[in-house]
Amino acid sequence: MQISNILTPERIFCHVEVNSKKGVLEHFSRLLAKETPSLTSHDIFDSLFERERLGSTGIGKGVAIPHARVAQCDVTLAAFLQLEKGIDFDGVDKQPVDLLFALMVPEDSTEEHLKILAQLAYLFSKDKFCEKLRHTQECSEKFDLLTHWQPPPDLL
Repeated sequence: MQISNILTPERIFCHVEVNSKKGVLEHFSRLLAKETPSLTSHDIFDSLFERERLGSTGIGKGVAIPHARVAQCDVTLAAFLQLEKGIDFDGVDKQPVDLLFALMVPEDSTEEHLKILAQLAYLFSKDKFCEKLRHTQECSEKFDLLTHWQPPPDLL
C-alpha cells in the first residue's frame, strides 16, 4: 500500500507543541477519529496506548511510528506530526523524538499492517529523508515528500 492511500494533507501537522508521549497519542487519536465515525478518539487512544505498553514504537534517530490494529475499524489511516521540540518516547536510542507517523489499521489486517510498517521503517531509516523532512517548512511540502516516496519492490 502506498502512503498516498492512507495519509491526507488534513492529517499532517507541523511545529506541534506536545510535551509527552501521552499527549502525542491523544493528538493522533483525535485526528484519526475525525475520519472514522464508528470509533471515538478514546477507542483509538486505547489501542495506541496498549501497543506502546508492549514496547516503544520509537525507532531511533528522532522518529516514532505509533501504530495499532483497532477493533471496529474498517479503514487504514495514517497521520503525521512534526513536533516543535523533541520529546522522550522511550526510543531504542533514547534520543528525543520529533517526527511521528501514526498508523491505524483494522484489527484483522495483520499482513497489511506489517507491510506498511516495513515500508515506514525503511523510509524513516534514511537519514537524508528525515533531514529533508525536518527542514522542509510547509506541511504541504512534507505531505509531498511522504506521499511521493516509492518503496522498493520487495517491500510492496
